[in-house]
Amino acid sequence: MANPKGHETAPESRLWRSVRFQRWLNRRLPPANAVVLNQSNIFILPTRQGIYFLALIFFMVLAAINYQNSLIFGLAFLLLSLFMVSILHTFSNLSGLTVQAGAARAAFAGEDASFSVRLSRQGERHHEAIVLGWDPERLTGADLIEDEAALIRLFVQSKRRGRLNPGRLLIQTHYPVGLFRAWSWIDLDMAAVIYPRPVYAAELPATAGVNPDGELLQRSGVDDFYGFRDYQPGDSLRHVAWKSFARTGDLLVKEFAASVDRRVWIDWDLFPNLDLESRLSRLCFWVVTLSKSDAECGLRLPGLEIEPGKGAEHQERLLRELALFELQPLVSAVKT
Repeated sequence: MANPKGHETAPESRLWRSVRFQRWLNRRLPPANAVVLNQSNIFILPTRQGIYFLALIFFMVLAAINYQNSLIFGLAFLLLSLFMVSILHTFSNLSGLTVQAGAARAAFAGEDASFSVRLSRQGERHHEAIVLGWDPERLTGADLIEDEAALIRLFVQSKRRGRLNPGRLLIQTHYPVGLFRAWSWIDLDMAAVIYPRPVYAAELPATAGVNPDGELLQRSGVDDFYGFRDYQPGDSLRHVAWKSFARTGDLLVKEFAASVDRRVWIDWDLFPNLDLESRLSRLCFWVVTLSKSDAECGLRLPGLEIEPGKGAEHQERLLRELALFELQPLVSAVKT
């Protein structure tokens, strides 16, 4: 799979590592938001147990010929009939199933990104023992017997910020007897935004400016005493209330406050000595932290300025800009 700068793909399957097979698969199964499984996109082969089963039939036929035993002939042909019928049942267990892309939820780097996939059946046909997923070690099962459709949540491990394209989805079944495996690799053209991994920063950024008519906002380093709070790792020891600690044994920190504007700028230039990813991780920490407070926060990046605001949509916009900062557009998960 191609890996455009700053983006990643889900783990590859050993079944289709060759470039030639990938190109053939792209022509036969192009990306689509919804796919109906049929004879043009379902593959079926005997499992290991199926091969052993067929070998058993072969040796039974040899034994029947050698001993001229009609009973062994009858049993061998019965097992061969079972083998042939299981091909049809295994194939039909996938055939007619509609697989449709759902929502893709963002995540922070290192976490699991969530993707929703909708399965639906046609008519009265049942589909049992269906498993699907992007990571062969984390497949999820589903059945469509009484329900017309099912929404399946699948997870893919992320490693770094950007857009995560999970690649081709594996959907397969061994139903009903496990002698055959029917499967398909489909590209639902899905992608999730992966935010930078938040890294703890000792202090919040300074406010945009002091406003005499502003509201009272807690900040460390301001001269007016405001109150006490519990000590947290990273707090300056200069602000610890040592007299109170000696008297009560509780480790408290002095808080100071001033009349300030509640708008806070999260500025790229606040970390001049850090590399790109380290800066983005600390800016991400501030976005998440300030979004939990009443302060309005804005973002300044090279070539980009977002005015202060608050709310879930504003937070998502800031995190998205940090996730995609200086990354190339994701054009394809598979190099053709």
